[in-house]
Amino acid sequence: MAHNLIIRGFDDKVHLQLGELANQRGVSINSIVKDAVDKWLKHQQSEVPRKHYLVIYSDDESMIGLLKSMDRLAKESDLFRCFCSSPESQSSELLSKLKWYDATIKPYYYAPADTIAAVNYQDKNDHSPNQQQQKQQTQLSQKNIMKYFGNIIENMAKKANNKQVCCLDLLINDIAKASLKQVLSIEEAYNTNRIAGSTYCMYNTATLLNSEIKDMLELFELHDQIFLLNGDEVYKLHVTKENVHKLFLN
Repeated sequence: MAHNLIIRGFDDKVHLQLGELANQRGVSINSIVKDAVDKWLKHQQSEVPRKHYLVIYSDDESMIGLLKSMDRLAKESDLFRCFCSSPESQSSELLSKLKWYDATIKPYYYAPADTIAAVNYQDKNDHSPNQQQQKQQTQLSQKNIMKYFGNIIENMAKKANNKQVCCLDLLINDIAKASLKQVLSIEEAYNTNRIAGSTYCMYNTATLLNSEIKDMLELFELHDQIFLLNGDEVYKLHVTKENVHKLFLN
């Protein structure tokens, strides 16, 4: 159904220029204005923030304090608050009490006590007959967790109903305990199809310290910004690649 739109504030000069341009192009002023509005709406839709942040925390106590602060700020910003996490975690219990939407699909893919077993790695001393089996199991696990994680994101987006989200991903830390390489694939896949709003990937310091430097650097590069949580203090981390000679400069 068409509606009339009254636009105020055009002076005679602008109206005259619009009329001349409309005559030159053989269209009406109404068509020019409608086209401008359509382009503006498309631009605004494409400008919806889709942020992807990395948060590294030191312990559960500091995490709980951060979640309480984020809850207050997310409410003030009228964001759709959602999360995915181990059902038994303190964070999950707190967020549920605060009425955040739990998008975690049950049964939970990673049981806390069986995180390493979830990927089902073989002993490194296994001989060649089992190496092929290990490769197949790893590929199957990768496929399963990608599907599981994808279903969670789809669940969040559907429940948000076009509203910008404040998404807390604590599941990602459990995946990293088993394999940071799996995490890198998931983070990279998420970057190709982000949901509107801000997504925060929460990693425990102990989890990342067991990883190789090159994997950690890749993890940093897959996020827009990196934050370190120490107690109730938040630090922003900047990582830049430098030449060796910088080690000798004042």
